[in-house]
Amino acid sequence: MIGNIVARRYAKALFALGQKQGEKELKAYGQDLANIAGVLESAPELVRVFKNPIFNVDEKKKILKQLFTKIKPSQVVSNFCYLLADKGRLDCLSEIQMYYAKLLDQFEGVVRGEIVTAIKLPDNMKQEIVTKLEKQSGLKVVLDYNVDQEILGGLMLKVGDKVLDASIRAQLQILKENIKRGE
Repeated sequence: MIGNIVARRYAKALFALGQKQGEKELKAYGQDLANIAGVLESAPELVRVFKNPIFNVDEKKKILKQLFTKIKPSQVVSNFCYLLADKGRLDCLSEIQMYYAKLLDQFEGVVRGEIVTAIKLPDNMKQEIVTKLEKQSGLKVVLDYNVDQEILGGLMLKVGDKVLDASIRAQLQILKENIKRGE
């Protein structure tokens, strides 16, 4: 919880700086953070080093510098990460990136979601679903598509904070509960 509050504050600060710089920089900062978070996700030992108090700030900054030679983030994002190292908050970098991405989505009027079906949907049906959701919400909708054969049929749709479970598995569960209650 505390890490989440810290991540929000840092993300908001970087986002506010990006807004002052312009929309192009705002998106570039988000991409740089995503690249860094991606490396941290693929190398969890780096996160352990960043969390470990045995390593001092200078050692952590050297690791960041080596990382930045490969990723090449903007100077602002590099300095931001060095500031996180100074403050002992490098372990929050992934959370900061996630919250920054949410702020960027809000700024751009994008809502993200997920659709789970029992079978793979054809592309035209995916586009039709997105079009209908965009029409209803008035926002740009970006969906992740997943297949889970355990739902048996139908679909589960999560968009923003709303969930629609129209799967056969959910309907059978409701029927089972009704039978137990004697309805």
